[in-house]
Amino acid sequence: MVASVNYRLAPQYVWPAQIEDVKCAIRYLRASAATYGIDPTRLGVWGGSAGGHLVSMLGTAGPSAGYDVGQYLDQSSAVQAVVDEWGPADLTAPGWGPYASQVITQVFGESPGQPSSVLRAASPVSYVTASDPPFLIIQGVADTTVPASQSQEFAATLQSAGVPETLVMVQNAGHGLKPAGGVPTPSVSQVNQMVVDFFTKQLGAGR
Repeated sequence: MVASVNYRLAPQYVWPAQIEDVKCAIRYLRASAATYGIDPTRLGVWGGSAGGHLVSMLGTAGPSAGYDVGQYLDQSSAVQAVVDEWGPADLTAPGWGPYASQVITQVFGESPGQPSSVLRAASPVSYVTASDPPFLIIQGVADTTVPASQSQEFAATLQSAGVPETLVMVQNAGHGLKPAGGVPTPSVSQVNQMVVDFFTKQLGAGR
């Protein structure tokens, strides 16, 4: 089963509305497992860009982060596998372009690339522990919206903590794997197959 999750958007709704919504969605799916035929012990999440940031937060930020509020609080918002496609991972790190800086400021109320407690609390790298689920991280080398260094830093942090992670750097690819200076390698279809294979391995019936 695949569920597509919506969440409240800025500027009408600012952080942490977004992570509160997706965590609530995971809890709802667990609460509704019998209705929809879901195995609540095998939930994987997949998102790109802002969605990549949110699924990475689902994979790293546990209940102590304070984002589990609202309904279905008798259920866990933990997930068992994460595919992060070109999502921001450390909002306090430098290197952001004008567009990303504008969007991040709109969502979080502070400009990225500074030692802010708000941005640190909204960054997946801040919560990494050895108990986090496996990650597949996809990143375009020529991404000018979310710097490639974001995914590289995140992968290194996960690896240092002993979390299973795979980082795929796509050559000649910008944000969203749009072609940039050549043919993206691996191709989008190959990347999609990597995602399928990852979820099959991590969440397959044999696990």
